[in-house]
Amino acid sequence: MSLSVFWFLPTHGDGKYLGTREGARPVDHAYLQQIAQAADRLGFGGVLIPTGRSCEDAWLVAASLIPVTQRLRFLVALRPGVVSPTQAARQAATLDRLSGGRALFNLVTGGDASELAGDGVFLDHCERYEESAEFTRIWRRVLEGETVDYQGKHVSVRGASLLFPPVQQPRPPLWFGGSSDVAQDLAAEQVDVYLTWGEPPQQVKEKLEQVRAKAAANGRTVRFGIRLHVIVRETTQEAWQAADRLISHLDDDTITRAQAALAKTDSVGQQRMAALHGGKRDQLEISPNLWAGVGLVRGGAGTALVGDGPTVAARIQEYADLGIDTFILSGYPHLEEAYRVAELLFPHLDLDVNEAPRPRAVAAHGEHMANSYVPQHAPHKVAQG
Repeated sequence: MSLSVFWFLPTHGDGKYLGTREGARPVDHAYLQQIAQAADRLGFGGVLIPTGRSCEDAWLVAASLIPVTQRLRFLVALRPGVVSPTQAARQAATLDRLSGGRALFNLVTGGDASELAGDGVFLDHCERYEESAEFTRIWRRVLEGETVDYQGKHVSVRGASLLFPPVQQPRPPLWFGGSSDVAQDLAAEQVDVYLTWGEPPQQVKEKLEQVRAKAAANGRTVRFGIRLHVIVRETTQEAWQAADRLISHLDDDTITRAQAALAKTDSVGQQRMAALHGGKRDQLEISPNLWAGVGLVRGGAGTALVGDGPTVAARIQEYADLGIDTFILSGYPHLEEAYRVAELLFPHLDLDVNEAPRPRAVAAHGEHMANSYVPQHAPHKVAQG
């Protein structure tokens, strides 16, 4: 099975060390462009763009990088409760059209109560997933060309529709990650690609089997992806030394404060990440070549594969054998590590490399009067673009 490998755009927080300003790297558009163009030419299938109050807006970042890349796909966040599903569908179709079909969408329900409150979301964990399910039902149907009437507990629309369709048909793929039962139920019903964080293979296997069974009960199948950091060097010894350097400026107080902040989330996935290391730095290799050091101070994906190219490739294959076909990787700093991964790891993988999209014929439309009527008295012309 050919594998698709994505990279990560650090819209803030890149550098040589974790949990310190030492070696921190300022992130501006020129730097993001460097990373995106490196990923594009090196053969990465796409980039994940993070979301949240500590990040630049993922949609604007993606839009700004369309004209400076050719093959790269952009995985951007949909935020239920923050924007209406119909508006999100229009934005998604626009990004897909302007990128020539390179847009992918990641449903993010959120787990930080204070951040959610700042965005006007005050629902508890289960209610947020109820809202996310309603949001997604509408978003999918509108993008697929339906006119939608929907009366839900949290979201309602009447006559929701899309005038200009996306390039990808029936719509751009929907990605999603969540470890709780309600999250897995949502994935089983509506999601195209289910994402997990990098837990040990046995734990990942159990989670994927649960989602696979729930999807089958809905008459569906889903694809699987995994989010991991990676530290690859010419020798495994060098890779472990690099892992140690990455957390060399961390002190116990910094770890304690970070873990206390992360403990406030109601994300089951985040709780599972924290349980892997317990806030301690003495037993961070939680599975062969799987290192939990990143999770000592960073939320979200907290594990890294560590080793030389053949070793890391073998560990990736263990996940692929479970049914995972997409790997979203990252490393610090992200520009240099993109090259290391391409040079040291890619030769040992069967990669699925995107082709650059060809220019598409774009139908000309007359002026939309009254926000919906298109004059039909003149023949439509096709513009090449």
